[in-house]
Amino acid sequence: MEKDRSRQIPAPTSAKPEIDAFIEQVRALGPSTAQGKRGRLIFALDATMSRQPTWDTACTLQAEMFREAASVGGLDIQLVYFRGFNECRHSAWIASSEKLAALMSRIDCRGGQTQIGKILIHAREEHAEQKVQAMVFVGDAMEESIDHLCQLAGELGLLGVPVFMFQEGNDPVAENAYREIARLSRGAYCRFDAGSAHQLGELLRAVAAYAAGGIKALADLSAKRSSGAQKLLAQLK
Repeated sequence: MEKDRSRQIPAPTSAKPEIDAFIEQVRALGPSTAQGKRGRLIFALDATMSRQPTWDTACTLQAEMFREAASVGGLDIQLVYFRGFNECRHSAWIASSEKLAALMSRIDCRGGQTQIGKILIHAREEHAEQKVQAMVFVGDAMEESIDHLCQLAGELGLLGVPVFMFQEGNDPVAENAYREIARLSRGAYCRFDAGSAHQLGELLRAVAAYAAGGIKALADLSAKRSSGAQKLLAQLK
């Protein structure tokens, strides 16, 4: 993996039972960080052309996620994305929501195939250097060997790096793969679409709170949100 500035990595409504199940899985994870330590979260995105219609939504949601993490003790986030022909890049670890938002605003979607395997390998390598509490992936497709992805996800599960897989749309191939990646990494899966951005935002904030402050932060989150958010997060207590 190159260490230059470009950081190229080598070659509307979700069903309520699904959201409830996702929250239960997050709640079951247990503490993620030692007291006084900042969490580290990899936020990975499919930036291929099919994602263009919802890219602005993704930018807004990550900003909300970052603000939530900051409110519970801090979180360093690394943005990872793939697009185009064999292009997979990552940012430095960022502790500023403004810097992360600016970085995302400079990314445009380009046609290409998925590179989820590269992202999972990258997460493993980052964790080897310094503990990563969790990884989030938002995408809508899967065009790789599922056996290879499952092996990588299982390795992350053994390392204690849960992967939270968020699927846009209804592609059954992607769903099968995303569910397996989440299961084997001991993370969680949830589907969303263009009309469920608010619910996705709540779930992303929950993951960020977990990565930054563990279960206590998740419990505290419900006391600071709207009635809708309180209902969504009630099971985290």
